[in-house]
Amino acid sequence: MSEKERILQVSHLQKSFGNHAVLKDIDFEVCKGDVVSIIGASGSGKSTMLRCINLLEEPGGGAILFHGQDITDPKVNVPAYRAKVGMVFQNFNLFNNMTVLENCIVGQVKVAKKKPEEARESAIRYLRQVGMEPFMNAKPRQLSGGQKQRVAIARALAMEPEVLLFDEPTSALDPQMVGEVLSVMEELAKQGLTMLVVTHEMAFARDVSTHVIYMSEGVIEEEGTPERIFGAPESEKTKEFLARFRNASI
Repeated sequence: MSEKERILQVSHLQKSFGNHAVLKDIDFEVCKGDVVSIIGASGSGKSTMLRCINLLEEPGGGAILFHGQDITDPKVNVPAYRAKVGMVFQNFNLFNNMTVLENCIVGQVKVAKKKPEEARESAIRYLRQVGMEPFMNAKPRQLSGGQKQRVAIARALAMEPEVLLFDEPTSALDPQMVGEVLSVMEELAKQGLTMLVVTHEMAFARDVSTHVIYMSEGVIEEEGTPERIFGAPESEKTKEFLARFRNASI
């Protein structure tokens, strides 16, 4: 079997806020087709790490390589990079004054420089994929949280990214809406989309991921296949963390 194409490589990543070190020497890589779930308690540095990868936070040290190029280099074209490494946020971040369709078109035209008609076709295609085409003329305020998040996923997909980062995409949703978003994400994983997912949804991490990273206090405490992390964790911290979910959500 040929070696998988490496898309992202995070090397010795560090980040502090004041005197508080949030990320301490983080190393991992993401290859084409990987679905990497990042799990851990709140405050373990998961979201900060994702925000560093998307350059929403400036890394304090180390390197983030995208196809071998260090994207922390000041010469990097950040909007062009973000078009390739998309992000889906916890709170959707839709433009409330635009329709669903316009939300999915604007980035394609402004950042990817697509022609408006081409952008419209692409937006409709991805809205259809997430089951939101019937709502394309609605404004975000007319939608449920689950519907907004599906629109946000369609908007990110319309940029045709190589990797999609998800920052706790279900944590702002009512429990009955979580499933509709997770099923869209599961479908994307089946289609081979490369995904990096910060999540509290342990069943998703266990059943859909190709690789699981458990973070604790700013370090990667343990990583491996879902079978190994969930079935035979080695670290006491990992065991303790997963024990909390055993009876509840899995």
